Amino acid sequence: MKRIATLFAVALLALGQASGQELTNFARGGRGPQIVSPELKDGKVFFRLSANYATRVQLSGNWMANPFSDSIDMQKGEGGVWEVAIDTPDPEIYTYNFIVDGVSVNDPLNDKVQRDGTRYLNMLFVPGERSENYYEAKNHGSVTYRWYDSPSLGISRRMTVYTPYGYEQSPKAKYPVLYLLHGGGGDEEAWTSMGRAAQILDNLIEKGLAKPMIVVMPNGNPNQRAAGTLGLETIEMDRNDPKWANAYVNSLVKEIIPFIDKEYRTVAKSSGRAIAGLSMGGGHTTSATILYPGVFDYICPLSCGIRESDHLDADLQGIKKAGYKLYWVGCGTSDFTWAGTEILDKALTRNGMEHTLFASDGGHTWANWRLYLNTFARLLFK
Repeated sequence: MKRIATLFAVALLALGQASGQELTNFARGGRGPQIVSPELKDGKVFFRLSANYATRVQLSGNWMANPFSDSIDMQKGEGGVWEVAIDTPDPEIYTYNFIVDGVSVNDPLNDKVQRDGTRYLNMLFVPGERSENYYEAKNHGSVTYRWYDSPSLGISRRMTVYTPYGYEQSPKAKYPVLYLLHGGGGDEEAWTSMGRAAQILDNLIEKGLAKPMIVVMPNGNPNQRAAGTLGLETIEMDRNDPKWANAYVNSLVKEIIPFIDKEYRTVAKSSGRAIAGLSMGGGHTTSATILYPGVFDYICPLSCGIRESDHLDADLQGIKKAGYKLYWVGCGTSDFTWAGTEILDKALTRNGMEHTLFASDGGHTWANWRLYLNTFARLLFK
């Protein structure tokens, strides 16, 4: 019996080793020398792909002049390994993929992947001062998915919640809350997948550059229960029907905030609430603060701008009268929303509302939105 038990244990060990070896073989393309991709070396980034069957392999990356159509041909070398080297771009996070005989594929040697809607793209991390807070910190907060009931929308919905390092070990401490909103095509995972929100907050808090805070990242699509990757049905919603006007914004203030205040140890007053959002989420940010002045003391619309209207000044005066502590506007000067951002800047100025306009290079990209979060988060709740 002892011999049988020993043989069984050996068999299990061999099975485990076989599984590990299978993954190793996959990483090596099944056989041949192990290759590395991407590799940062001597001021260059080397991309490699083992594809002996291919007749043409190209590299596509979002650092290129036109990331939607530009590509670079890779050269086939020994063992069927295709390779290309580029000059190392400025410190940031970039995305890329290979095009193999006309078919877009990810780099199988790179496990760093982000999801943008239905697209999964590899990430290239270039270290430097700008990107230093995008890496993992020593101390980590927790990222969880929470479901809540939305009576106004008639469905149960999912949000992402970040709690800072030490939250679970400090049962009496209360924390301010940043409501961080995604843009069009995104969902409740956008800020953690592409925006590196958890890593940025972990690093800023660890360095003493930001106050420990809870970050709530809801799904801004009122017809969705959760991210489309869950395969859940959506609800029918005629956005032209007046009953759905500001449906998400109303739910945010009347349902999500009360849920968070009940379920978490929050500073449940305006001085403990901030709201920020990019693009569509920036529009939600301005709408929420206009419709519900006095709920948020910290207001940060990003890459959205605003339209002139005959009620804009009255809307802003409502915010001014209710009071706020920070109005921070971020946008890239080549962003298509820059004109609307200038309108917002001028409107705030003529209404005597103290604010900051943070103008950066570049356009409507996550490179800017990560930069903005890394910048304005330091100013919140102080």
